[in-house]
Amino acid sequence: MASSLRTSNLVARGPANPLLLARQTPRQLRASQLSASGRRHASTAAESQPVSRLKTILFATSLTAGGYLVYLYGTDTRASLHRWLVPPMLRFLYPDAEEAHNAAVSSMKTLYSLNLHPRERGSKSRELDPELALSVFGHPLANPVGISAGLDKHAEIPDALFALGASVVEVGGCTPLGQPGNPQPRMFRIPGLEGLINRYGLNSRGADHMALTLRNRVRTYAKSVGLTEEQVLNGEGGVPPGSLYDGKLLAVQIAKNKDTPEGDVGAVAADYTYCVSRLAPYADILVVNVSSPNTPGLRDLQAVEPLTRILSAVVDEARRTSRKTAPKVMVKVSPDEDTEAQMDGIVQAVWQSGVDGVIVGNTTKRRAGVVPPGIVITPQEATTMAETGGYSGPMMFERTLDLVGRYRKMLDSRSYEPRQSTESTKAPVKDEAVSSSLAGIEGTATGMIEDDGVVLPEPSTPAAAASHEQKVIFATGGITNGQQALQILNAGASVAMVYTGLVYGGAGTVTRIKGEIKESMKAPR
Repeated sequence: MASSLRTSNLVARGPANPLLLARQTPRQLRASQLSASGRRHASTAAESQPVSRLKTILFATSLTAGGYLVYLYGTDTRASLHRWLVPPMLRFLYPDAEEAHNAAVSSMKTLYSLNLHPRERGSKSRELDPELALSVFGHPLANPVGISAGLDKHAEIPDALFALGASVVEVGGCTPLGQPGNPQPRMFRIPGLEGLINRYGLNSRGADHMALTLRNRVRTYAKSVGLTEEQVLNGEGGVPPGSLYDGKLLAVQIAKNKDTPEGDVGAVAADYTYCVSRLAPYADILVVNVSSPNTPGLRDLQAVEPLTRILSAVVDEARRTSRKTAPKVMVKVSPDEDTEAQMDGIVQAVWQSGVDGVIVGNTTKRRAGVVPPGIVITPQEATTMAETGGYSGPMMFERTLDLVGRYRKMLDSRSYEPRQSTESTKAPVKDEAVSSSLAGIEGTATGMIEDDGVVLPEPSTPAAAASHEQKVIFATGGITNGQQALQILNAGASVAMVYTGLVYGGAGTVTRIKGEIKESMKAPR
């Protein structure tokens, strides 16, 4: 009896007792069921929490790793998308070539500020490559590939362009006063030839604006390395004061305003010297543009007499630059002035003015030979070819190669007595390691003596020797691959520069050309 009573009590206390459940109200029933279910779920959740956390960590890690790989790929100049996706996409999105150019510059500027810009990677991307390194103007240069003016007209993205692997970046052209250039449209594509026609007319924001842009860049760099602006400009940062990168040089192209009459050589010279006075402190090389086909009368200044006067004025002003080492001066000449007499006059002006080198090539007004035999262009492209302006593209290569070889021979075989400077009391000799404060002091290390107000270098001084040093040649025009660049270098140029090839070939063009140069040098002959 006692046993059966205990059994019935146990049954009554059990959670599944049907008699007890029957007596419970619906609310009591639901509460008890939820309580039991909650205990089971809490136990299951407690067991699954480590697994859930592990899954979350794995997902976040995979997402981060995937994003980092995309970042590495997308910002590497070797990525194929920079050649096969981005340029065609720009052409599709922006039928107007100038709009595409502006969008590309704006994008590069923004991406650089976010550290998302394309850049060279690899063990030799930040140091001199022994296979490609050379010396130009006494500076070690990381490689012989540069980017021509026109891409960065207002010096907005020199750092982003250096990141693409170029050792020389040329910004500009810059005029003394801001000017809008020619009416739009003024830039046209010929995709079938991978060519461009432009008639920008040297649109510029002016020398003061560019000087402020470049000065702010120097100040930012100086602050980052704990130096003053003056120390950086005097080379105490261990980098060239223009480029701010070891093994690289910044060239700044200058030109006259459109409204300055080309017949008034004095006024033209004043335009160039004003640009020099504002921009020289922030440049490693000053490039005198007398070859743009889109400024009326500009190419007439390539005649020997006016060119000598203009270049002499630029050299004098450059030597007065208030920093330890003055920038070098080069002149950019037209591919259309190619007769023996025209080239001889330019060479004579280069020697007599004391200019340090020549950039061979610019866009051409000529259309003969631009379309190669066997190549059929569309009717729209044929119409575009008739547009006024300067043409650039791969078909310019043979002309550039020929001009480089001829200029090399003429510059080396002709030696004109340098002019007598009237500015040397204010102009320290560039090639001597002396402070500008010593300039004009008779008997100092400058090696200069006074003679009736005209200062002449002694024959034994480094200045006289420097006047007979080999002139440097940079080449631009039609260079699209490493084999062509190597041909240009072997013809006598120190740097092969690209522009149109970069527009069609994308951000990886310089990296690709450098790789092809090395492969060509290794190939059996």
